[in-house]
This record gives sequence, structure tokens and C-alpha cells, in this order.
Amino acid sequence: DSEVMSLLKVNYVKQSSYVLYQHFLYNFMPGLVKCSTEIYIFFNIYRLSLTIMVFVNYGGGGYWIFEHAPWNGLTVADLVMPWFVFIIGTSVVLAFTSMQKRGVSRRQLIRKLTWRTVVLILIGFCFMNYSPKDGLLSWSWLRIPGVLQRLGFTYFILSLMQTFCGMREIPLSRDRWWDPVQDVVLYWPEWIFIILLETLWLCLTFLLPVPNCPTGYLGAGGIGDNGLYPNCTGGAAGYIDKWLLGDNIYHWPTCKAMYRTTQPFDPEGVLGTINSIVMGFMGMQAGKILIFYRKKDVSVLSRFLVWAILLGISAAILSKCTRDEGFIPVNKNLCTFDNHAFVFGYLDFLSLWWSAGMNSIFVYVGHSLLGSYFPFSWEMRFVDSHWEKLFQSLWATSLWVLIAFLLYRKKFFLKI
Repeated sequence: DSEVMSLLKVNYVKQSSYVLYQHFLYNFMPGLVKCSTEIYIFFNIYRLSLTIMVFVNYGGGGYWIFEHAPWNGLTVADLVMPWFVFIIGTSVVLAFTSMQKRGVSRRQLIRKLTWRTVVLILIGFCFMNYSPKDGLLSWSWLRIPGVLQRLGFTYFILSLMQTFCGMREIPLSRDRWWDPVQDVVLYWPEWIFIILLETLWLCLTFLLPVPNCPTGYLGAGGIGDNGLYPNCTGGAAGYIDKWLLGDNIYHWPTCKAMYRTTQPFDPEGVLGTINSIVMGFMGMQAGKILIFYRKKDVSVLSRFLVWAILLGISAAILSKCTRDEGFIPVNKNLCTFDNHAFVFGYLDFLSLWWSAGMNSIFVYVGHSLLGSYFPFSWEMRFVDSHWEKLFQSLWATSLWVLIAFLLYRKKFFLKI
């Protein structure tokens, strides 16, 4: 019974996180709603993530690629969080640029971003720790870090950077040797800050001594690495979380079943938040390119292509194009840099999934509440094969996309 309750809690937390993902983007990032149609098209690839998350939550047809990787590696489910953090950074640039052009003072911006951050973190803390038994805060399994907490803190740092550094006009016609990288050079203070943050992450991850564990350990612990380090799950990242937060972290990490780990590990822990900020900064860079080169499509596409190549090469070098043998493995749990470099190493433009994204909260609340009822699901007869699981997942996802499309046509949008 306790194992069943644990699985129910994990599923509840996962579904709740995705609902609040969408609440954050639509209600706390107005830049996405108010930006021009041309810029908005760029974000339609992220509307695909909404559909993917619904599909994943309905079981993903029972295929492993729609589940989170146990430790190292990358699946479709692991792409969602980086997508959202990236778009937060882009939206910060779009929203704050718009407010600064309207004459909103720095004090007003700080008050606004602080209020939004506090509200978001409180919502995440209370929502993630709610249980029918204990009420608003479940003291029996209290968890301090969380998805919304990480998003809120990332938003806070990125917004402060945008508030104090502001926007600098990128001249398009001057002939200087550094013109090809002027969108980087003009923002050198921000880049220095990000480089220092990444240096801090590297030093803590690879140089911090962890008791009874090898320095720089990045493994899952448990029976991994021939069982040599059973209590070293996450290395420095896990150690810092337990030192700062005690036992109030995630107790059901994705590595628990495969590696038989006994130690708690939080994928939204303190150390990984550093790379979350770096990831969001990449989104800010994309937003600056979109704003200042929006009338020069070739410049926008060429810069995205260059960034894609650079980040792709970085990910390949760091991971050695392998899952476990790289200098830094691709790992969503540890929030490693090459995980983000791999995710953002490709950029595409899609104009689908518009209607689903405009009613994301409705779709997520609806599919969470009604997901186990007909016609969205039914008692399957062929449980030993994938075809019925896949059909049910695709059927339910398609129904919610259709519902969202009909609501969009009726101009009905649910906001919290």
C-alpha cells in the first residue's frame, strides 16, 4: 500500500507541475501574449510541448522514449523542461523591452518581478506539498525544491539582469570587425555574469569533496558503477541539497527503480538551478536576436544556425557522443550544460498547435481530472501489446487538441 501511495504522489506531483508550467507562461510572461505575430511564430514549437506532455501523461503508448531517462540520456519527456526555461528567457526580453519602451520605471519593474516571483514560488511550494490527508501542506512528505520554485527563481534572476542591463540598440549598418558578434559584445556584462555562474557550477560539481564519495562523481549511485558508491546519488548536487535542505527533497527520483537507490535526490535541486539560469540566458539571447534583426530574416536565421552549430558541437565534445562515457554526460536530473546545449542545438519554426497553447491551463486541468474517464480512456483488453496503449494515448491527446481548437474558435480562454 505504501508503494502504491508513493507512486500516486509522484504522478500527482508530475501532473501538477505541468499544469503550473502553463499557468506560469500564460499569466506571468505577458510578453508571449503581446508580441508581434512574426515573433510569436518562433514559439509555436513550444506549443508542441503542450501536446507532447498530454501524450506523455496518458502513458505515451507505453514506449520508453516518452518516459524520463532513469539517469544519463535524453528522451522526448526530458525536452519539456528545457523548452520552457528557454522560452522564459526569451519572453523576459520581449516583455521587459515592451514595458521599458512604455516608460515603466526600474522601481516598478523590480516590484512587479519580485511580486510575481514570490507568488510563483509560494504556489509551487503549496501545490507540490498538498495532499488530501494533510491539507495544504503535507508535512509527512514535505519537499522544498520544485519545478515552480526553480522556474520562479530563474525568472527572478533573468528579470533582474534585463532590468539593470536594459536593451542596447544593435547598429545594423556600421562596419566594424566585431559586427558579426555584436549581439554578444554589446551585452558583455551579462556574459561575464553567466560565465562566472557556470564556472561556479563546474567548481562545485567537480571539486567539492563529498564524504565517502569520489570527487566529481556524477553517477546515480545504488547498484550503478558496480555498486561501489551506493550512497552517492548525484554526487555534489545531492550532497548540497541534503546539507541545505535536509530530508525535505524528492524521494522518488527516476533512477530509483533501475539503480535501486536508497538516497533521495531532487532533480530541481540547488546546484542544477545555476544551469537553469544559464539555459534561460540562452533564451534571452534568442529574444534579442528576434527583436533587433526582425526585419532581416537572413540575419536572424544565420545567427540561429551559428548558435545551433556551436551548441551542438559543445554538446558532442562534452558528452563524447556517448551516453555514459563523456566528460559531462547528458543528464536532465543533474541539469548539465551539455543537456541544454543538445536541446538548444537545433531551432525550428512551426505554426501548428496554436489553439492548444492558447488554452493550456484548461487542457491540463481537464485532462488531469477527466483522463481516467471515457471517452479519453477505457479499460484496455490487450495490455500485453503497445497498439491499444498507443491508440488510446493518441486518441485522448487528439480529443484535447480538438477541444482546445473549438474553444479557440469560440474565443474562450481560461486564465487564472
